[in-house]
Amino acid sequence: MKYYLTSTRQFFQKLILFFIAFVMTFAGFAQDKQVDVNINVKKDNFWGQPWVWVVGAAVFILLLVAILRGSGNRRNV
Repeated sequence: MKYYLTSTRQFFQKLILFFIAFVMTFAGFAQDKQVDVNINVKKDNFWGQPWVWVVGAAVFILLLVAILRGSGNRRNV
C-alpha cells in the first residue's frame, strides 16, 4: 500500500498551510464590510485634542531623561 504522505511532519505542514489559507480567506471576507468612520474630534473630548498628546509625550521624554541621567551618579557608592 502506497502512502501519499511520507511522514507525519509533511502531514502537519500541509494541515497548517490549509489552516493559514482558511484564516486568510476568512479575514479577506471580513474586510468587505463598509464602515463609516468619523474623524471629527468633539471639543468635549479632552484626550482627543492633539496638544494633549504632544504635551504628554514631552513630559514622558523629560521624565525618562531625568531618570536615566540620575542613575549614572550612583556608580561609586
